[in-house]
Amino acid sequence: MNLPEQPSGSEPPARPSPASMRASDADRDEVADRLREALAEGRITPEEHAERIDVVYKAKTYAELEPVLSDLPAQHAPGPRVDLRKEQAPAPPPPQSPHLVAVFSGVERKGRWLVEPTTTVTCVFGGAELDFRQAVLSKGEVTLNVTCVFGGVNVVVPPGVRVVGSNFAVFGGTDLPEDDTVDPDAPVIRLTGMLLFGGVSVERRAAGEKRGRDRHRHHRELHREHHDEMRRLHRERREEMRDARRDRLRELRDERHRGR
Repeated sequence: MNLPEQPSGSEPPARPSPASMRASDADRDEVADRLREALAEGRITPEEHAERIDVVYKAKTYAELEPVLSDLPAQHAPGPRVDLRKEQAPAPPPPQSPHLVAVFSGVERKGRWLVEPTTTVTCVFGGAELDFRQAVLSKGEVTLNVTCVFGGVNVVVPPGVRVVGSNFAVFGGTDLPEDDTVDPDAPVIRLTGMLLFGGVSVERRAAGEKRGRDRHRHHRELHREHHDEMRRLHRERREEMRDARRDRLRELRDERHRGR
């Protein structure tokens, strides 16, 4: 390469600063890769990434490329210390009795409570309220064994929990919501046991969501139907007993007449 001759006795020209030197296509591609990594790490937004990419491919010198990466950590320098430790998981709730009994009374479980693999509920002329929205399941599938005689059990589950009914009902029934998940690993609450003139009603509600008016009306109608059915059965039973006593008295009178 032929360089211009310097006049004798003159000082050599000053070397240009590195920032003013021309950037190559490889330099611009390297900066673009750094921006892509910063976008993937969440350091910059997609809008910022688009703006900076425009600047990169219009830049001609290193001085024009430097501001694009000025607020990003160096490629090989350690970034700021960030504590990535997750918050400590809360301790499981204390265990409670897995047997709930309501005889001419009521029982409930709500809030944060530990659901054992099998929970038994016995209602005789009583009711139970079980809220699973903040409950901790001890297993992926738990069983709720319900024995209900002239009573009712109301169950509230959060979205994403599958409820399977496997119980047996005589003059009663189970009201289940439709599944809202297709996840094969979704938690499962399985209902077993026997209902005799009683019922189990399950509704799906998110935490903090109040019971809708229609649902509340539906529960009132169910309870009213149960009470009407119980009154009808008691009335029929009294009539049968009265008829049986009348027949027995008639038989006794006939025996006395025959004995004379």
